[in-house]
Amino acid sequence: MFDNLGKSLSNLIRRIVTGTAIDKKSVEEILKDLKIILLQSDVDTKLAEELVSKIRKKCLEEKIPAGLTLREHVLKVIYEELVKLLGEKPSTLIGKKKIMLVGLFGTAKTTTCAKLARYFQKQGLKPALICADYHRPAATTQLLQLSQQINAPVHIGKDPYSAVKDGLERFKSYDVVIIDTAGRNALDTALANEMKRLAEIAKPDEVLLTIPADIGKVAGPQANEFNKLVGITGVIVTKMDGTAKGGGALSSCSVTGAKVKFIGTGEKIEDLEVYDPERFVSRLLGLGDLRTLLEKAKEAEIKPEMAEKIVEGRFTLQDFYDQIEALGKMGPLQSIASMVPGFGMMKLPEDVMEKQEEKLKHFKFILQSMTREEKENPDIISASRIKRIARGSGRPEHEVRELLNQYEKMRKILKSFGRTGLERGGLKQLIKQFGFKL
Repeated sequence: MFDNLGKSLSNLIRRIVTGTAIDKKSVEEILKDLKIILLQSDVDTKLAEELVSKIRKKCLEEKIPAGLTLREHVLKVIYEELVKLLGEKPSTLIGKKKIMLVGLFGTAKTTTCAKLARYFQKQGLKPALICADYHRPAATTQLLQLSQQINAPVHIGKDPYSAVKDGLERFKSYDVVIIDTAGRNALDTALANEMKRLAEIAKPDEVLLTIPADIGKVAGPQANEFNKLVGITGVIVTKMDGTAKGGGALSSCSVTGAKVKFIGTGEKIEDLEVYDPERFVSRLLGLGDLRTLLEKAKEAEIKPEMAEKIVEGRFTLQDFYDQIEALGKMGPLQSIASMVPGFGMMKLPEDVMEKQEEKLKHFKFILQSMTREEKENPDIISASRIKRIARGSGRPEHEVRELLNQYEKMRKILKSFGRTGLERGGLKQLIKQFGFKL
C-alpha cells in the first residue's frame, strides 16, 4: 500500500532516527524533503505548505515537552500533524443499516459492495445485496459471482427502481442491505436524477461514495459534488495498493469534511480496512501497526502466542509450516511486514518480499518433506538431509538451502525489530506515546 509514499516517508524517518545530530539546520532539511514527498504524493500545495509550517513552528519555536529530546520531538510532531492532515479520527460503520454505494464508473464500487458485506459478516451480522446497476452489462454477473464467494444473497430486478423497492421488501429480515448503484464517466444529469430517485426509494442510513486513490486531490471536489446531490455520509477510497496519490485523495477528503470510513487495499474480498489515520500514518512512517497485525492474525485464526512469536522472530520452521496457509489469509507479506514496528525503516532489497511471496508455494512442498525434528531444529539439516528433502519435495537442492537461508534472515530481522528491539534506545517513550504497549 502506498509503496512510493511509504518508502519516502520511512526513509525520512530513518534519517531522523539514525542521524548523528539533530539541530535547527537538519530539521529544516528534513522539512524541505517532507514537503517534496507530499507534493509528489499529490497533496495540495497549500496543504503541504501549511503542514510544514506547523511542524516547523512546533519543532523550532515551541518548548520541547519534558522527557523528550529534539529528535524524538520532531518525530512525534511529524506523526501527529500527518494524522491531522489525513483525517485524525476513525469513522466506521457498526450495526444494522441500509447502505447505498455511489460513485463514477471504474471506482471498484461493485467489488466494494461485496467487501462491505464480508466486513459485516465478521461482525456477526447477516448482509444482503441489491443490484441497482443496469447500465453496465456485466454488473449483475459480477455482483452474483462476488456474493457467491461470501455466501450472501443478491436481488436482481428489471430496472434500478423496482430492484431496490422489491429487494428491500425481500431482505427486510436481514441486518444489513447494501445497494450497488450505477456509475458514469462523469456526474451528468442522467446519473444525478437516478441517484436522487434511488435515495428517495431506499431512504438509506448511509450513502457511501467510492473514490479511487489514483485520482489524487480531485477526490475532494468530487466528494463535494456527490454530497450536494445525495448527501454522502462517508467515503471509501479504493485501489490504495500500488499508488502514491492516495495521500492526495485522503487529505483532500479530510479538508472538505468528507469522512473516509474504509480503504480498499487490494482486489480480494478481505482487502478492506477501517480507515484509522493513526494506524495508517504509523505504517507509512515505518513505525508499524501491531494492533492491526494482531487483529489480522485473529481473523486468520492465528493464535495470539503465534503472532507474538512471528513479531519477535522466535518462530521455527514447524511454526512456519503450521501457519503458512493462515499467513496467506492475512495478506501479502509486504503488508504484514509494514505492520511490524521498525521494519519499514530497514534497508531491504526492493524485491525481497515479492520473491518471498513467490517462493512460499514451493517452500510448502519442501517443508512437507522435512521431519518434525528438522522443522523444530533446522541446525541439524546437513547436506545429506538437504538431498533427501529435495528428492522428496520434487524441488532442487538450491531451493531447500534458499528456504533455510531466507528463514534465518527473516527470523533475525523480525527479532531485531520486535518487542525487545523497541525497548532499546531513546525511542521507547516515543513509541509508547503512539499507543503501542511494550
